[in-house]
Amino acid sequence: MLTSLHVKNLALMEETEVEFGEGLNILTGETGAGKSLLIGSVNLALGGKFEREMLRKGAESALVELVFTGNERVRGKLEELELEQSEDGTVAISRKISVGKNVYRINGETVTAKQVKELAELLIDIHGQHEHQSLLHKKKHMEILDAYCGGKLAKEAEAVAAAYRECRELERSLEEEAMDEEAKAREQALARFELQEIEQAHLVPGEDEELEQRYRIMVNGKRITENLSESYQYTGSDFEGGAGGALSRALRALRNVSGLDGRLGELEGELAEIDNLLADYNRDLAQYMEDCEFDDEEYAAVEERLNLLNRLKEKYGNTLEAVIAYGEGRQKLLDKLEDYDAYIEGLNRRLAAARANLEESCGRLSKIRRKHAAVLTKQLKEALVNLNFATVEFEIAIDRAKTVTAKGYDDVEFLISTNPGEGVRALSQVASGGELSRIMLAIKTVLAGRDDIDTLIFDEIDTGISGRTAWRVSEQLDTVAHAHQVLCITHLPQIAAMADRHFVIEKSSTQDNTITDIRLLEEEESLGELARLLGSDTLTPAALSNARDMRLQAAAHKSHSK
Repeated sequence: MLTSLHVKNLALMEETEVEFGEGLNILTGETGAGKSLLIGSVNLALGGKFEREMLRKGAESALVELVFTGNERVRGKLEELELEQSEDGTVAISRKISVGKNVYRINGETVTAKQVKELAELLIDIHGQHEHQSLLHKKKHMEILDAYCGGKLAKEAEAVAAAYRECRELERSLEEEAMDEEAKAREQALARFELQEIEQAHLVPGEDEELEQRYRIMVNGKRITENLSESYQYTGSDFEGGAGGALSRALRALRNVSGLDGRLGELEGELAEIDNLLADYNRDLAQYMEDCEFDDEEYAAVEERLNLLNRLKEKYGNTLEAVIAYGEGRQKLLDKLEDYDAYIEGLNRRLAAARANLEESCGRLSKIRRKHAAVLTKQLKEALVNLNFATVEFEIAIDRAKTVTAKGYDDVEFLISTNPGEGVRALSQVASGGELSRIMLAIKTVLAGRDDIDTLIFDEIDTGISGRTAWRVSEQLDTVAHAHQVLCITHLPQIAAMADRHFVIEKSSTQDNTITDIRLLEEEESLGELARLLGSDTLTPAALSNARDMRLQAAAHKSHSK
């Protein structure tokens, strides 16, 4: 549930914070007061497009923050996104906006717009005029039906998608493998040449690194030998003044007196250890100098081998392991080309089996859709009647599409007739803007019990309706609000009268400043706003009486529907 909205420096909003509650939250206001700012600010916080003119005049940056109560699915998503969870279970999403820079945060932690959108899908569902218009596209019809089918459909939908991917991969393989005899001969000749070149090199992983190290020693052999000889001279015992000889003499001198005191014995041990370490060092140094010895023939062999390995790495991979893997790939290609017809025949058999599997999976998926479509049709028709479609006929047509996709082979379309004696036709041929908004509300009413999203926002749900139809829409919104938190922007008193919480969006101006604000109305203030929506310029007793009657009518419905 959306508990609060905080907006700063966005369009006409200087700074405002509003707290929403459970049930039906209604927002009304004069034309031009900025009712669209509510939807705009929520959309912005959730990753919507920002345009420079949306920033309040004179401001350097804007801020929008939404706070939601969480649930188990939301907590799971936060864990999946590796984000911190608040102690009280709330989720705070904010976006600080300045020209050329956006900073998104979830529970105070900086995140990406993608992460915000992933989380928002579990928190809030916004329905505006664009959403109503999406009903004109058949793609939306399948989405609605699949949402109604719920988890029963998910497993089969995944199976269809996997089977479709397998078919497409095999089809691509066959397209890529198509070649005539001449092309096949060229591929074989090239593969044999490359494989022979790699095999003749008798590659050993890591060999190039060892050779490069050996080659560096060879190239710098003279310099290395001269310096090592000097080090050996200074540390050895074979040269006068060497550290080894001096250390041996020092050790002999100490041994002459070490028996006179225990502490001297310890010093003798320490010096003996140093003497042994130096002796070990000189032996290792002598061995290294011996290993550095090489002749011109060995140098040429190492250089030639390194050149070969580097040439192969340039052609077939950056490492010897990659070159070896490339050779293995060439061998597999040759094996395939040796019996190419059998290989293609095998691909075709696999494709035929994959297509049969896809057909079966699509059939199972279609069966689930058709079964649920019959129930959804009945429920939607009842919901439409409740929304004052007195003589409505409604069908969900499921035909076989011309092509199979990752969603199966079904072509789903909603068909409707709103006039007696007329056959059902596509929504795009029949429904007006007001009818589309009511159809969408009927869909949300039916899906309410199956939808895990806590908060729904309706904007322009009252487009093109009035009178008794407006009351029916109001009653359906109240029904949806039993299972969800609903925020609805409206200009109709019939809908506003049904509010559990009534907010007004107001615009105030001074000589050099204009501000839009949102505030919660007390009961008497709400009656005054209802009177204004009823067309009264002044709050006369008659206007207030009409507003009070409307509120009582809404209360009677609420009492009856509990």
